[in-house]
Amino acid sequence: MPRARVVLVHGIRTSATMWRNQLAPLRAHGVEVDAIDLPGHGAHLGEAFSLDAAYAAIDAALARSQAQGETDATVPRLLVGLSLGAYLAIGYAAEHPGRIDGLVAASAGTRPRGAGLAGYRALAAAIRRLPDQGRSLNDAMAALFLPADAAADIVAGGVALDVMADALGAIGTIDLEAALGGIAVPVWFVNGRWDHFRFEERRMLRAARDARLVVVPGATHLVSLVKPDHFTAAVLDAVAELDRRAARERRARARTARTRVET
Repeated sequence: MPRARVVLVHGIRTSATMWRNQLAPLRAHGVEVDAIDLPGHGAHLGEAFSLDAAYAAIDAALARSQAQGETDATVPRLLVGLSLGAYLAIGYAAEHPGRIDGLVAASAGTRPRGAGLAGYRALAAAIRRLPDQGRSLNDAMAALFLPADAAADIVAGGVALDVMADALGAIGTIDLEAALGGIAVPVWFVNGRWDHFRFEERRMLRAARDARLVVVPGATHLVSLVKPDHFTAAVLDAVAELDRRAARERRARARTARTRVET
């Protein structure tokens, strides 16, 4: 029986291959892992992106996990997302209570709204007008700011340039503070020290019912790729906490059962 079941949700433009440096270490620690491709990304390049379709992809991965563990429903389910994937994970968790036991939201330290989101969407539209829709620019930036293996991993499943505007528009419809306030399970915010999108992380922390913040030294926005070992450790810390909570719940149920028998 695995210690936990983890579903990984990638960032914008990339795919499940961005998680390559997390898969083996998590599995070595007894964690069952499923890294998914969002609509319009990875194996689904060419498909349309929508919020409903993204939530359906997450839901399907969690359903696969549940089907595999029908006889051990006490195994914690942890949803992990980075950037776009983190915003989607927050929205999903709020709209689908009871499907997960914990949430790791990485590189989601600001609300995608207002002038900031509008500027990002305008930049994405301008890049898409380049002759190759920005593929060479994307690859050059990855090579410049990421270790060589991470730069290869982030593009290995293809680069989703066609759905950037739709994905950004979709997450702009999520009221993150309201969503976080509606999530009953523990939330871990994991941000790189030098992430340019972390300036509202304290606001996000306050909005959540049960949350903690992990800041990874030396990491930028793509924290799982820049500091993969640190990021994996943060996920394993979340798994350990869910283990402890599950053990306390089992002990409490056992005490209740004994009390009923005695009375």
